[in-house]
Amino acid sequence: MSLLEKMLALTEEERETLQYRQVMQARYTSKQSFIIEANKFLAPGSEIMVRKHTRFIDFPKHRHDYIELNYVYNGSLKQKIGEQDVHLKKGELVVLNQHIEHQIDACDTEDIVINFIIQPSFFNFIFSFLNVEGPLYSFLIDSVHGGNGFGQFLYFKCAEEESIQMLLQKMVEEIMNPDAFSQATTKLHVGMLIIELTKKADTLEGDYEGTLQNQWLREALSYIHEQYKQATLTELSARLNQPHYLLSKLIKKRTGKTFKAILQEKRLDIAREMLVQSDLPVSVIAEEVGYDNFSYFYQIFKKKFEQTPLAYRKRQAPQE
Repeated sequence: MSLLEKMLALTEEERETLQYRQVMQARYTSKQSFIIEANKFLAPGSEIMVRKHTRFIDFPKHRHDYIELNYVYNGSLKQKIGEQDVHLKKGELVVLNQHIEHQIDACDTEDIVINFIIQPSFFNFIFSFLNVEGPLYSFLIDSVHGGNGFGQFLYFKCAEEESIQMLLQKMVEEIMNPDAFSQATTKLHVGMLIIELTKKADTLEGDYEGTLQNQWLREALSYIHEQYKQATLTELSARLNQPHYLLSKLIKKRTGKTFKAILQEKRLDIAREMLVQSDLPVSVIAEEVGYDNFSYFYQIFKKKFEQTPLAYRKRQAPQE
């Protein structure tokens, strides 16, 4: 049986839809307003899930408490996002933040649409190792840390982009043929998809511009990513030509963390990688990530990872 044939098979939700001819709101939310909740689909502790959109019925106006990506695997998808009518063709996709409302026209039998349910916190993992620029990166930063409550979406006409289609095909195969590694594999594929969509920004319909304050936040996070060893709020203030107290307040408001806390997380994550991937002494690793005081590094590493640096290295070492 081909992958498309598997996708065409009815799901439990679709059988319910055909029986009752209406969307059963309680399946998607516990709230009075129609805000689809990630915890209705994600297993505890999970940050990402890929599933097939339910066909055969108009899906009423709603929004989500997560970031959603809709991908048309076969057929097409008609929806109204905010006040804009959007008609996705096979191979195209949209990314919606958690503040945008949309409603979806009923899909026919041959219309196979894949929904990616992604917790905003997942992108902090992505940002920790990606350093890219462009509309998608700005959109995601603003969605996760912006806090402005404005509905936004991006529409990618990427049907002819082979690299993007190959990644999406692999993710569809994972949901239809899951194994013990599917969750980790999907996370890596989403990271790669962000890179490919950024490289193919010319497929983006329209544009996205964040606010000036969100631009400062993006530059602050990029600065920490690149200059974690010697980064300081004073130098960041000089780079952006903004008072350090203003940047400090902005970072705390948008991320819930101080500049110092974000910098420390970055340094400790790099140190953790170096412990596993190198044989360098712990004292050298501490210096390499920006800590001259080894005792302080030892203390904060143990507090975050609940074990000493040496114990962490030993536990992560391959067993012979």
